[in-house]
Parts: sequence; C-alpha cells; structure tokens
Amino acid sequence: MKKTIVIYGSSTGTCEAIAEKIASKLGTDVLNVQDLTADIIAENENLILGTSTWGAGELQDDWYDGVKLLQAADLSGKIIALFGCGDAESYGDTFVGGMGELYEAVKASGARLVGQVDVDGYTFDDSSAVVDGKFVGLPLDDVNEDDKTDSRIDDWLAAISPNL
Repeated sequence: MKKTIVIYGSSTGTCEAIAEKIASKLGTDVLNVQDLTADIIAENENLILGTSTWGAGELQDDWYDGVKLLQAADLSGKIIALFGCGDAESYGDTFVGGMGELYEAVKASGARLVGQVDVDGYTFDDSSAVVDGKFVGLPLDDVNEDDKTDSRIDDWLAAISPNL
C-alpha cells in the first residue's frame, strides 16, 4: 500500500472514532484536520477524508480550513476516498451532506476518487452526497445503525484497498 493517511473532522467524537477504526484496519496514520498541513498532503499518496455533517448538510467546522489546504495543493495523481457520518433518521433530507461538500471541494483536483457506495440498504430522503445514484463515499449512520458500521467499513475497505 502506498503512503496513506486518514484525515477527519469531528465535533462529538463519532467521526474521530470511525477514522481511528479505518486507520487501524489499514495500518496507517490518522490525523485531525485541525493538524493538517500542506506538507502532510504532499507526502501522502492516498488521502482518506472523513467528516461529520452539521446544520443543513454542512461540513464539520474544522474542515473549512482543511478544504482550503486541499484546494491549494497539487492533488493530481493522488487517490482520495471519502467517508461521512450522519443521522438519516433525524436529518434524512441532508444525510451525510458534509461528505457531499468534501466531494465538491476535491472532484476537480486531478485526484482519482474511489469508494463510491450504492444507496441500497440506506434509508434517507435526500443527500448532496449522492451523484449518479451512488454515494460519493462511505456513508455511516452510527446514531441509528451502529450495528451496521463495522460491516460497512469492512466492505468499503475491501472495495478500495486494491486502489491504495
């Protein structure tokens, strides 16, 4: 596996715990987006980016500076995979919208995006993170479906690992 890092933004600790779980399964480093630098972006070939969703489907606050760093960096040739945390029951109309914002921020960067997930098996009303009938990354509802989180992570990692 090429040099990979998992970068997350988390307000309540849920996204942090998921990022740590993903990093542990991959045997790689995990970093709070607050600590992200241009050098860290440059030295990693694979970026796994995760965010929780707030308000009306918005990024976790710490990501706003992180997005600026990503947009200023040369991401061509890198592989990016996204994951997002949300609450499909209480916020079914903006489920994992933060992940959709991350996607919008990096989609034209020259990086190759991997890890799209079928919407089958998810119950939600709408999501900006759905493009062409698939989620742009791994959506997780650890609030209402924590019993599915581990298997969803394992399936997603199995799907993206050949690219890393």
